[in-house]
Amino acid sequence: MGKSRRNRGGGKGGAAGARQDPLSKPKGAPTWKPVKPPSDPELAALRERRILPVLRDLQSSEPKARSAAAAAVAHIVQDAQCRKLLLREQVVRVLLDETLTDASLEGRAAGWEILRVLAAEEQPDFCVHLYRVDVVTAIQHAARKVTETLTTSNPPFSKTSKAEQNFVWSIAEALTALIDQLAEAHDEAFDAIAKNADIVHFLFVLISIGFATATVSENALLCILTLSEDNRPFVEAILADETTKTYDRLTSFQRGGGYKAVLACGILHNVFAAMEWHDQNPGRGGASDAVLVPTLSHSLEQAQSSGGVTNGNGLSSPADILQLALEILASIGTTLQESLEKGSKDEEWDGIEDKDDDVMDADAISDDEDGVVSENEEPDDKDEDADADADADGDGDDADEDDEMDEDAMETDMEMVTGADDRPDEDNSGIDDMPTLKELLQRAVPQALKIAQRTTSNGDSDEETAVLCGHAFATLNNIAWTVSCIDFSEGRSAPILQAWRPIARAIWRGAVAPVLASDTSDVGLATVVTSLAWALARTLHYHDESDTNDKEFLAGSGGEHKKFISLYQTSRYLRGVAEAAKEKITDNEDTDPFQTLGVRCVGVLGQLALDARAPLELNREIGSFLLETVLRRLPDGTPAADAVEALNQLFDIYGGGDDSDEEAARNRDREVFWKEGFLKHFEEALPKFRTAVRWVDKRKQAELRLRAEEALMNLRRFIQYKQKHRPRS
Repeated sequence: MGKSRRNRGGGKGGAAGARQDPLSKPKGAPTWKPVKPPSDPELAALRERRILPVLRDLQSSEPKARSAAAAAVAHIVQDAQCRKLLLREQVVRVLLDETLTDASLEGRAAGWEILRVLAAEEQPDFCVHLYRVDVVTAIQHAARKVTETLTTSNPPFSKTSKAEQNFVWSIAEALTALIDQLAEAHDEAFDAIAKNADIVHFLFVLISIGFATATVSENALLCILTLSEDNRPFVEAILADETTKTYDRLTSFQRGGGYKAVLACGILHNVFAAMEWHDQNPGRGGASDAVLVPTLSHSLEQAQSSGGVTNGNGLSSPADILQLALEILASIGTTLQESLEKGSKDEEWDGIEDKDDDVMDADAISDDEDGVVSENEEPDDKDEDADADADADGDGDDADEDDEMDEDAMETDMEMVTGADDRPDEDNSGIDDMPTLKELLQRAVPQALKIAQRTTSNGDSDEETAVLCGHAFATLNNIAWTVSCIDFSEGRSAPILQAWRPIARAIWRGAVAPVLASDTSDVGLATVVTSLAWALARTLHYHDESDTNDKEFLAGSGGEHKKFISLYQTSRYLRGVAEAAKEKITDNEDTDPFQTLGVRCVGVLGQLALDARAPLELNREIGSFLLETVLRRLPDGTPAADAVEALNQLFDIYGGGDDSDEEAARNRDREVFWKEGFLKHFEEALPKFRTAVRWVDKRKQAELRLRAEEALMNLRRFIQYKQKHRPRS
């Protein structure tokens, strides 16, 4: 989706049946009660002096008085105190019943402007209220009237007076703003608007005519962007529209520049997602997200070079363009992962490899005491699925590096990123078969990385800069996780990994490490950076001895793993504070226990320890931390999800299952696992973890319980395997 909709007000009590006459009161509409004056003397005086006079004139029998009053209300509604008093005096009822149906075009324009300001300034609940008093019907009538005015040839719109044109554009601007606000605020309003033929045609007309003002055109595109999100019927209406040829108009905008191009990219991305048009199944004219990435990346580059965030034409400003383009690119990264998963016919390796003689083998332990796997029972592969799922679901954050990069180093990294696919001696056939991924890596990542570098290098970031930083990291995170879900265990994906390696290292040095070095107190930023670090580490632990450029350990010597250990301790403290106050840390953590900062820290630490190039001392430190800190505090001192992820990572590190360097795996086993007596810690953790698993309510947390049970099964098997293969003294 291009633009995420805000949480819409739910609840019962939708709008009543549509009215044929907007003047009539809809069935079920609230009964207006007499208003008591405010008890505050200052507010009471303001009411008498400014509010009541204009409301009386707003309902006057004189057209000029009504128009003047509407203009006055449109002005004073900007003031917070006046706005509250107007709402208290039921100004919405007056507007719906009288002003919006006034014979005067000027009065109607002022009425819609008042509603626009009210909706913009008040909470989303106000839009829910507007929907319930049937404002959609009023919007429908006004939209139909504006459409007729703009498209009629008798007289042509260009022949009308300048004042009339201005009033029409004012109404169109207010209507489009209200449509977008209503659609974002309430599910029923969204559905009602998307299914309203007059409103939809109104929006299509506004982007098809070449003489609409910049604000009106951009507003209309925003509305279409909102309505096209996860809405196949609306998307099909776009594709089927032969009157205004909306799809062709959108592709024309997309090939242009500026804010309109970015908005068009967002809509087209929604179209492609709804119709399931992707690289393996391109749509009309070969359409897929690959055609959008160059436009979005170029928009990022232009917006950054323009400097500042001053307003441009219409709604657009460099900040608007940057934020929306990053949101769309982040969504493209996620959608690409979904399309790759649908197109993949291969099973992924997800945990302990039963068929490998060098790892835990079901047959080898079938006769052991616990009888975890019987002779007649097939090995359970579900536990392996849990490991991969835990990695793929993680949305963590990065927070590494003690050393700041200088400008020359950043430029060198950027050259590596942008030139990753230009080396003639490399076979890039794998990535050439994935044009969307290729465009993301070559074009989008360098621009998102620049934004992340510039925003994180500014210690005193303002709120707007912090927001852009978050979007840049989200874009990098989504792309990195998409790459991390590609199976690199087979040689056919080697060209993709070769193209990705320099990019991933540049992201780590240019974005992850500076945040870690800054010891940021922004938990949200730390969480997304840890997620990014986890995704990078998941791909770069694959080691290719034949690649001379693949000799460097991802985390280098900067001690980044210590930062993640510290972050994990911080996450425990924050969770303890929240639990003591009986509060949620975040909604995301409440709904998915595998998305917490703690789980993400465990994930990235495990992947760093798994890297064949990692020093044994680092492996020892991480292994000890996971066993002696995370698992030792079971059953009540460590969240079950943290323990599940820690076990899955430890199985990979010391189980010998998923490692491209067998010698490194043997060294870890001999020099760390056995010399440090890790088996004892696993054995001590077994009864504690079993208790923790039983404490998970399978009715409330079904996935957590399932994955915990799978981890428990693997823990028993792991212990049995290690006991059976204890080295000889």
